Amino acid sequence: MGMSWHPQYRSSKFRHVYGKAASKEKCYDCVPITHSVHDNHFCAVNPHFIAVVTECAGGGAFLVIPIHQTGKLDPHYPRICGHKGNVLDIKWNPFNDFVIASCSEDATVKIWDIPKHLLTKNITTPKKELLGHARRVGLIEWHPTANNILFSSGHDYKIMIWNLDTREDVLSNPVKILDAHKDVVLSMSFNTDGSLLATACRDKKIRLIDPRARTVLQEASYKAHRANKVLFLGNMKKLLSTGTSRWNNRQIALWDQNDLSVPLLEEDLDGSSGLLFPFYDSDTNMLYIVGKGDGNIRYYEISPEKPYLSYLMEYRSHLPQKGIGMMPKRGLEVSACEIFRFYKLIPTKSLIEPVSMIVPRRSESYQEDIYPLTTGCQPSMTAQEWLNGVNKGPLLVSLKPGSGPVNSLLQLPESEPPVKSPDLNKSQGGRMPPEEMQKKSEIKDSRNLLKAEERLPKNEHMRLSNGFDVFECPPPKTENELLQMFYRQQEEIRRLRELLNQRDVKIKQLELELRNVYTDTGRY
Repeated sequence: MGMSWHPQYRSSKFRHVYGKAASKEKCYDCVPITHSVHDNHFCAVNPHFIAVVTECAGGGAFLVIPIHQTGKLDPHYPRICGHKGNVLDIKWNPFNDFVIASCSEDATVKIWDIPKHLLTKNITTPKKELLGHARRVGLIEWHPTANNILFSSGHDYKIMIWNLDTREDVLSNPVKILDAHKDVVLSMSFNTDGSLLATACRDKKIRLIDPRARTVLQEASYKAHRANKVLFLGNMKKLLSTGTSRWNNRQIALWDQNDLSVPLLEEDLDGSSGLLFPFYDSDTNMLYIVGKGDGNIRYYEISPEKPYLSYLMEYRSHLPQKGIGMMPKRGLEVSACEIFRFYKLIPTKSLIEPVSMIVPRRSESYQEDIYPLTTGCQPSMTAQEWLNGVNKGPLLVSLKPGSGPVNSLLQLPESEPPVKSPDLNKSQGGRMPPEEMQKKSEIKDSRNLLKAEERLPKNEHMRLSNGFDVFECPPPKTENELLQMFYRQQEEIRRLRELLNQRDVKIKQLELELRNVYTDTGRY
């Protein structure tokens, strides 16, 4: 451990971040989590749902559970089960909380529509089916800024790029095929605007690829670090990989993306054998390393200059995770100063346990410094624009409650869901591309949106709470459905109370400001 000899006394607002596991009633219990040995997350989360790959006889299936439906899961809860082999990876569409992609040992990728009302029966028919791979498909990734572009990687050593912006239900021709790999791809990661792809491969090499030109720009054949997972570190122009050292220790390595000949830094963690899943939060420059098969989550702060990597702390738990999910930023509890949330899959207990990373703060008000503008849920461009060579960074939103239109009903085409987050008040913010921060027209657009928003009939807001249309739901027939209805109403009441509190605070602030204005004018 090179760094431990030089303790750095640094001031950092994230130095005291701690992990807090959810209480038993906030966990998801009796979930038949998959026993597959495949090294994937097996869990995908968005502000509406948690999806998890399950154990099932014959074929492959996964569950999609409404995010607030915690506690014991009904053993007959409906599944999404159209695959003929085990499901190996699932990923939510970053721009539509009701669309999920899955890939499987049956060599197919399937795209599913998840209904807004409660699931009452298994879903067996996908919205789209992608048939291109000759062998099992192990990984899928959505493009971070272009709508409807999906990458899939199979055991035929090919990475296929799919354009889902078509009317066809079955696609057999990917728009591009990357065949630079001579072995199985273990990991794929995009840079911020999705113009570059980094891969880790079973041949022990890390590659940096231009996916549209299908060219390998850099290749690391450094022998002392065998990488399993690779990750772009936001706009730092750096890559991080997790893997094993020459002596089979678990290790992380940091690379300059323009020179992969030798890592900038290598750090041995321990002698365990489980895989290390890396997660990077570019808003806080924090790196989380989650060990598979143990209960630990180590976290670091990344800086552009030396020492590059500063160890912060380790969250420890005796419950080992087999897989892990993470909530996108727009689904976090900003009032609790939560900066990251994991969902640990614990198959030995059939349990999914949320773990929140929290910055300890006394103040009740919104903490602007730990919540910079973050990636929202609107694409910056169409699939075709990206394929034509356009690069655009993500559209950013503020997480400040009430900082923008409460729902994006007016911005979305009809096929998109009207609401994007269970906490409506903190889902959408003023959008802005990072490079050119807010053109005037965009400001005008958001004002128009707000005005149009205010014109919506009042019941429109109410009906679309939590993304479910209350009036569309059939009356509950079973005790379980009744319970779900009850929980949803409780959630609705909680949300409305929160909204009322925020309005009260806003009124008080405005009163104070008015008072200040009066005292100022009285003074002159």
